Amino acid sequence: MSRIGCDLEELTSNAKQIQDDVLTKILKANANTEYLRRFLQGSTDKELFKKNVPVVSYEDVKPYIDRVANGEPSDIISGNHITAFFRSSGTSGGNQKIFPATSILSENIQILFTITSAIMYKCFDGFKQGKVIRFTFTHPISTTPCGLPLAPLITSFTKSACYKSLAKNSPSPDQVILCPDTKQSMYCQLLCGLVQRDEVVSVGAMFASVLVQVIHFLEIYWKELASNIRCGHVSEWITDLSCRDSVSTILVEPNPKLADLIENECGQKSWQGIVSRLWPKAKCIEAIVTGTMAQYIPALEFYSNNELPLVSKVYASSEAFFGVNLEPLSKPQHVSYTFLPNMSYFEFIDVNVDGGTTGEIVDLVNLKLGRYYEILVTNFSGLHRCRVGDVLQVTGFYNMAPQLRFVRRKDTVLSVYVESTTEEDLLKALARATVVLESSDLMYTGFTSYADVSTVPGHYVVYMELRAKVDYNSSTDVLLQLDNKVLVECCCAMEQSFNGAYRLFRSKDEHIGALELRVVQQGTFDSLMKFFLSRGASLAQYKTPMCINSVEALKTLEDKVLARFFSDKSPPV
Repeated sequence: MSRIGCDLEELTSNAKQIQDDVLTKILKANANTEYLRRFLQGSTDKELFKKNVPVVSYEDVKPYIDRVANGEPSDIISGNHITAFFRSSGTSGGNQKIFPATSILSENIQILFTITSAIMYKCFDGFKQGKVIRFTFTHPISTTPCGLPLAPLITSFTKSACYKSLAKNSPSPDQVILCPDTKQSMYCQLLCGLVQRDEVVSVGAMFASVLVQVIHFLEIYWKELASNIRCGHVSEWITDLSCRDSVSTILVEPNPKLADLIENECGQKSWQGIVSRLWPKAKCIEAIVTGTMAQYIPALEFYSNNELPLVSKVYASSEAFFGVNLEPLSKPQHVSYTFLPNMSYFEFIDVNVDGGTTGEIVDLVNLKLGRYYEILVTNFSGLHRCRVGDVLQVTGFYNMAPQLRFVRRKDTVLSVYVESTTEEDLLKALARATVVLESSDLMYTGFTSYADVSTVPGHYVVYMELRAKVDYNSSTDVLLQLDNKVLVECCCAMEQSFNGAYRLFRSKDEHIGALELRVVQQGTFDSLMKFFLSRGASLAQYKTPMCINSVEALKTLEDKVLARFFSDKSPPV
């Protein structure tokens, strides 16, 4: 067995001891920080930690993080020197957060990369020898008042020496990926990937939403890309000199044959299977498609013609790295992540199926099969028993390490009365709507929602951007192809998949009104993304919110509404 396999076996077989060692290490480093000293008085006793240190949310520790960011010593929250701060995207939770980071983070990234690479090499023949397109984009690095770097996690990693040592099989030179202009970077990454199409074994991005955005970009620029390949020269609007110079080492001569092929594939009436047609040796699509990213599964299956498995390799957040997917060929809805006990110290709050909690806090190795849990993180950077906000279900064990399926974010997403609709509920509704749309050869390319309480009774509003699967390159307005019967049926199908409380109160029209579907113009969700990017979100970490709360973001959607449809009957109780 390889050393990589031994490492994974050792980690998972000794999960309890490793978790104990991790907590001991964290407490020895942090017991005398201002934050922990209030509860432990300098003790490193693990039982005292569990008894005295409270379960907290980000908002509880934010004042301490802000103090360090503003120039006070790291030992307010961390015994290890804080070297940087990471900024979350803010698109899923609504507000951007900043998290402290120490040098231990790069060690964890290397461990994750090594393990996931070994899994992919084992699963896909020839993967190690090929090139992997990971559409990656960087965001400008700012600084906190104390002068430490502040950037999204992906940006910090991509600009690190660690990244250069790990990501050596990209078809794009580093200068292209590091280009600060997202448009120029995306164009050049596509250009490099197309020129080397016969060497590409995987196409992906960190999140499914980013990959879908890249494909939308390709729809606009494929003719120009083909023209560049035909003449062997990159477009003049690529003004970043590092990009131009590095691309010239890839685009070394005219290639009219490849240009013809790209024009032929992209010019067809349907873009079904476009990824596998442009990159014929690709073995998979790599992108996170669990959680809120599940809404992009139908689009990616369409673009790959269901020929390429969708691989979610890791489960991670700004708070901590959690685990890896040991079964890359699993269907997205069956993906479970094996927790790695050396990443952080993990605890779990037992959660009932209905969302309530027993209050019991359980260690990593004491989780029970089939149960639902909310995860708590104690990491090396100053978070202690901090809620991440994710609810997971235990699906099995690998040696002593539990395998967990992401179920939903803990918070209610929608509510207009006293019902509680979660991300999981919305994704189930979306899956039902997808089946209905397929009957009319339509697909959605954008989805979000909001609870409209300006009406009496309040009701759910769903925004969808639709397009036809055929005549993909046609300029015909999708509005002309909308069928009132189909879209009303979509509304009804979504309502039928909501939980019992919703259906009960919906049956009494004075409590919840009929669900409304608002179809928006093509390009609307690109505009929504640009809205969030203009407010500091990073493209590499962008996630379309499942629910919109921002009045300004809602206006972006409302300005593009083409048509409105309502459920015409109450769902069965």
